[in-house]
Amino acid sequence: MNNAVGGSIEEIVVTGSTAGRYAEILTGEAVAFVVALDREFGARRVQLLDRRRRRRAARTGELDFLESTRHIRADTSWTVAPPAEDLMDRRVEITGPPDRKKTIKALTSGANVWMADFEDATAPTWDNLIDGQLNLLDAMDRPAEATIMVRPRGWHLPECHLRIGGRAVSAALFDFGLYLFHCGRRQIERGSGPYFYLPKLESHLEARLWNDVFVRAQEMLGIPRGTIRATVLIETVTAAFEMEEILYELREHSAGLNAGRWDYLFSMIKNRPDVVLAERSQLTMTAPFMRAYTELLVATCHRRGAHAIGGMAAVVPSKDPVAAKRALNQVRQDKRREVGDGFDGSWVAHPGLVETCKDVFDQWLGFEPHQIVRRRDDVRVTAAQLLDVKQQYGGVGEVALRTSVSVALRYIAAWLGGQGAVALNGLMEDAATAEICRAQLWQWIASGTPTDYGVPITAELVVRMIREEMDVLSATGALDEDAARRYGQARTLLTVLLTERTCPEFFTLPAYLRHLGSYSSSLSVLREPRSWSRPSTRV
Repeated sequence: MNNAVGGSIEEIVVTGSTAGRYAEILTGEAVAFVVALDREFGARRVQLLDRRRRRRAARTGELDFLESTRHIRADTSWTVAPPAEDLMDRRVEITGPPDRKKTIKALTSGANVWMADFEDATAPTWDNLIDGQLNLLDAMDRPAEATIMVRPRGWHLPECHLRIGGRAVSAALFDFGLYLFHCGRRQIERGSGPYFYLPKLESHLEARLWNDVFVRAQEMLGIPRGTIRATVLIETVTAAFEMEEILYELREHSAGLNAGRWDYLFSMIKNRPDVVLAERSQLTMTAPFMRAYTELLVATCHRRGAHAIGGMAAVVPSKDPVAAKRALNQVRQDKRREVGDGFDGSWVAHPGLVETCKDVFDQWLGFEPHQIVRRRDDVRVTAAQLLDVKQQYGGVGEVALRTSVSVALRYIAAWLGGQGAVALNGLMEDAATAEICRAQLWQWIASGTPTDYGVPITAELVVRMIREEMDVLSATGALDEDAARRYGQARTLLTVLLTERTCPEFFTLPAYLRHLGSYSSSLSVLREPRSWSRPSTRV
């Protein structure tokens, strides 16, 4: 498509396949809708990403609650919109990539909500993204066994297969726009609605951008304002200091907050380079800074009439009955802590955990759909408590060090091969948990953290361990030609990430740009209306 913008000609180009059923998703009007959103809001997105960088570079002391928004926190009169009818009871939410098999399993798992995850649990290959949208579209023809929510990718990621004048569109707007265009009105007709999870926000201004996108998108599609509902994952340290402001910005579209525990730990590692955190297995939800974060989230949500959703249970049930019983007991204890703290629901990564999680919440909630009325006015959390990360004493165990190397390498290789959710060592690893391993390795190298046998962790030591991990894989015959290529790419990428002077923000961005987001041989130049009008086709 050629459009004159500011005296120049802009082509709208799709560089991924549009063949077969992909044409059902990539219609001219659907793509035009995404393009219109990106044209209107893309510049603000870029400005906010630049603000992230400037804010990080300008930080000279500890984080604190914003003085400029004190009036929002002090105003007791405002609340978010009442919960949508099919978002009243969210005691168990299952998450995962929207591939065909996992979509069916999730929808029939017995969970109240299924979150179709285009972010941490999906490697953003073109096929994964468009197949995922097709699976969501096909789910509209199934009985509504679980309420569907969709997690688009974060503001920081581009979608390089859709370009306007050579510029990649926002991945967040791509995922959001295609789902809303094709499924939004059909969800409303089913008595539900277009519901979303919003990842990786770092400030209330980024929530404001999403709210403006929602208002405009509903207007463009003729959907009543306030129909879209969104739960924000509080998974960055800066967002933890702006929970109330985030709810305020989204209040007519808000469906609450979620304690994104794994990304939150990753964010804490990046934002506290002066403090070496304990190894991953010791970073439990009972740590002081994690207790402060989760209790503040519950109190904030309930004060404003919003759901508070707990963190992920990432265990993969074992076939060994003893190991399975031990793992389920751990999940049960974790969920008892959450519901006791006031959470209204929680996440699981595997259908085998739904019953355990539901039993815990059923025993506490009974026939009540949630416990929003439980205000938790006893909670008083200070900035110091949110940042109460104790310096690690002793050294990093060799098992923990090698596990971090193994998980980071194996996950990145799987991600490059199109897998975003990978079972490793009895846990369902996704991008967030792999980022913890990768960031901790960087931190240990940068600080010269000692091992428990007294040897400082250096880049040379970790690179040697990466090589040894590759040797083990080769010796077991686990690497065919394709796997060897992916592991070679993963090894190179991981080595570069671990030897940067500052901790890279995400592995997914450079990995996507180098390996998954390149032009393909397929190319379509699309035509669109000169100005947006409500589509005549079914939405």
